Amino acid sequence: MSSQTAVALDPAVEGPRRVTAQSGPRAFVRRLRRTRLAAVGFAIVGMLVLAAVLAPVVSPYDPNRQRLLDALQAPSPAHLLGTDENGRDVLSRILYGARVSLLAGVFSVAIALALGVSSGLVSGYFSGRVDNVIMRIMDALLAFPTLVLALAITAALGPGLRNAMIAIGVVYTPIFARLTRGQVLSLREREFVEAARTIGAGSGRIMVRHILPNVTAPLIVQASLSVAFAILAEATLSFLGLGVQPPEPSWGSMVSRGKDYLDQAPWLSFAPGGAILLAVMGFNFVGDAIRDALDPRLVRDVGTGVGSQG
Repeated sequence: MSSQTAVALDPAVEGPRRVTAQSGPRAFVRRLRRTRLAAVGFAIVGMLVLAAVLAPVVSPYDPNRQRLLDALQAPSPAHLLGTDENGRDVLSRILYGARVSLLAGVFSVAIALALGVSSGLVSGYFSGRVDNVIMRIMDALLAFPTLVLALAITAALGPGLRNAMIAIGVVYTPIFARLTRGQVLSLREREFVEAARTIGAGSGRIMVRHILPNVTAPLIVQASLSVAFAILAEATLSFLGLGVQPPEPSWGSMVSRGKDYLDQAPWLSFAPGGAILLAVMGFNFVGDAIRDALDPRLVRDVGTGVGSQG
């Protein structure tokens, strides 16, 4: 391998680089398309996003309108997924519940990213006493079981979607902090960082402009996987009555209310439970596909010509 190609394949090298046919966004998309289950994951996530965005258009009924005479109707052409104990259309509530789940998943992970990446950057770059203080705080958060800590934070803040998202974001912050710190520790002594210090760049500029862009790949993978767990955590909190409050639809609260009618109307729990399963499975597939497409070994194999002709 020539020195120029080696530079192009090193994600930690700053400055002008020769972009080869094996690197860049197009190569990433090609590897992503070759990844198993990528199409399935993106299709599921795309359907969930469309359902959330188009819920007011495609929902056959008002999700909160009660029709007591139609209570506990089995699935039929009029109500494809049946009705609940108050006569509300289950399909309409699931479509609107997709909004809550996606909102909780994305914003919870965004909170965790903001807190975890910033603390991980500072901890890994400065090391020493600063590193010890930040990491001991993260270790303390990790010492608690995830669900127990989320329940405690939500109970302290009060029930509601906003507080549930804050709780989930805080719970997942140590994951991103430790991941970022590990990457920064391996990069802070690299040549491009030393060159930036030599020309007088400050610590903040080095962390944001030089180190952070080189740790985004593992963060993207972790974020895509964490969305699935955040959706599941929100559903759990809503199941226990600490998430979205009635009458607003939430998949977790729908499962909770439906468990009392399993013998009489099993669709009340099975339908939202299936939606949760589909959402978590879709985001897990997407996360796995992105991880495989960003795998440095795949980039190295392509760059060295392993498995290629000639």
